[in-house]
Amino acid sequence: MSGMTAIVITGGTRGIGQGLARAFAARGCRVVICGRSEERARSAAGALGPGVLGVRADVTCRPDLERLWEKAEKEFGRVDHWINNAGVALAPRLLWDVPESDIRKVVEVNMIGAVNGSAVAAERMLTRGGGFLWNMVGFGSNGRISRGMALYGSTKRALAYVHDTLVLETRGTPVRAGLLSPGMVVTELVADNDLRADLRGRRQQLYYEVLSDPLDVVAPWMAERILSARRNGARVERLTTPKALGRLAGALLRGRVRPGRKAP
Repeated sequence: MSGMTAIVITGGTRGIGQGLARAFAARGCRVVICGRSEERARSAAGALGPGVLGVRADVTCRPDLERLWEKAEKEFGRVDHWINNAGVALAPRLLWDVPESDIRKVVEVNMIGAVNGSAVAAERMLTRGGGFLWNMVGFGSNGRISRGMALYGSTKRALAYVHDTLVLETRGTPVRAGLLSPGMVVTELVADNDLRADLRGRRQQLYYEVLSDPLDVVAPWMAERILSARRNGARVERLTTPKALGRLAGALLRGRVRPGRKAP
């Protein structure tokens, strides 16, 4: 890809977003990341190199995302890829134990933030000759359920629907919609919130240990496929069902998973 490729990643001060920004910058791309704190956004961008710009933006506020686009376009002349990455994941809790404030936080960032970003990017890309709009899904997007994950999983399930609809609505236009599914990734977000808590059980922890990958492996793998994507409806999925089954079978043969356990 050309070194002039310009990419906006909502969030990006930590976790998968930060890993992607680093991988894109290493490939000569120009990258804009954002965070609610301007100081933190700039600090994170500075640590990633001269090709990365940090901007303050709250994804739950559409005018902030409009300014984010304008800043990227002013700095780099265009936006080729817009990635809705910003998200919130809390420690697993039974739904009735989740405070209303946490419900609002997860829904507003994971859903409203992604919808705002999709609307801003699609509208601007339509008037500027095209681009690629990506949404980052996660656990629950394929309909899987697990104790304690009702809130997070439902936002990702809904976001998968948003993606499918965007593919339909952008058909025949220069805008392309894509889906990103990184699988199980070892990041500080997981460590901070202990997504392997007792509520999900020892079985879930075993699957996490077998199926998860380090960020410095996942991010470059995803970046390469994002940059090479061409068709509307593209899907960049790290942990497909066949791959997961293959890893589990290998772990079973090595004795890491006992026979008789069923996938959650």
